[in-house]
Amino acid sequence: MQFINNFMEKYRPLFKKGGKYEKYGPAFFGIDTFLFVPNHTTYSGAHVRDGNDLKRVMIVVVFALVPATIFGIWNIGFQHFSQIPGEYHSFLQLFWYGLIKFLPMVVISYAVGLGIEFAYAIFRGHAVNEGYLVSGLLIPLIMPIDIPLWMLVVAVVFAVIIGKEAFGGTGMNILNPALVARAFAFFSYPGSMSGDFVWVADAATTDGVSGATILGSLAHGHPAGHSVMEMFIGNIPGSIGETSVLMILIGALFLLFTGIGSWRIMLSTLIGGAFTALLFNLWGANELMNFPWWQHLMVGGFLFGAVFMATDPVTAAQTTRGKWIYGFLIGVIAILVRVFNGAYPEGMMMAILLLNVFAPTIDHYVIKANIKKRQKRLQKAIAA
Repeated sequence: MQFINNFMEKYRPLFKKGGKYEKYGPAFFGIDTFLFVPNHTTYSGAHVRDGNDLKRVMIVVVFALVPATIFGIWNIGFQHFSQIPGEYHSFLQLFWYGLIKFLPMVVISYAVGLGIEFAYAIFRGHAVNEGYLVSGLLIPLIMPIDIPLWMLVVAVVFAVIIGKEAFGGTGMNILNPALVARAFAFFSYPGSMSGDFVWVADAATTDGVSGATILGSLAHGHPAGHSVMEMFIGNIPGSIGETSVLMILIGALFLLFTGIGSWRIMLSTLIGGAFTALLFNLWGANELMNFPWWQHLMVGGFLFGAVFMATDPVTAAQTTRGKWIYGFLIGVIAILVRVFNGAYPEGMMMAILLLNVFAPTIDHYVIKANIKKRQKRLQKAIAA
């Protein structure tokens, strides 16, 4: 790393203000700060100093995604070869097959997304933000494994330009960019984003493959078809990163331990989902309503969304009470969409995007209520 640092040090003056390549400074310093800790400090005035910056926060979230990512890569191979009778493959063989399938998706996601961010930074003359470090990994994790790569490219372009840069870039977007990418792909290319064959690699070219998800089976009136242990471990069809409850919980604990994730949003989302699913259990008009309320929290993108999407600090509610309301409503709406929309038995994506829009409104009324409460206390104190 010292060799790279020396190389960067040699050319830094050319990209600083007044340098020959000043125009391309945002791109150069974006790479520089990604590789090394920024060496600039404050020189005057009182400042609060903290070891955390945006890059460190994003890296922590990426580390939290590692368990679900590794398991998802293995599960790609497992889902493919488990449908071929009479064949046995080792862990490494399954993992290698999954890696070959997953790696191009990650490379394209980062190359396209970061390329657009660097272009916007140069055009606007501002520093490159590290916000896409997480989105670049989240987008492949919430996609079907066999989505055509050109569709992934279009979805990433739409998410970064329309879902993020149009609002001013990192910290200004009102919608989670990764979910914007998935929503765009889902509504633009539904044939590649839903059905029984998109969740198993090469299912369309392999005879006898059935890759129906649990929610898909329930929506068609069939039993879940998988045990609770399989739901917990995650060796079931689904989006790459969403199937393993165990790995998602490990990531959640890491986010909570480091103070990055909001436990209020995670818990309130689970409470909202459990409450709504329990009400439908009492009604029991179809398979999705009869599905045990606690298992609703284990399947589909519910837990993955609650841990890694709903807690996005940019698009989530900011006030303490607002976080409880925000998370609870996400859980409620996710289950409502699952039960009443037979063509779309997931629901978590739409619930989070909808509450992203209403998060500022929730915070507004929470703050307004607090102001009124304080004004009443002040009036009582004056009267006393």
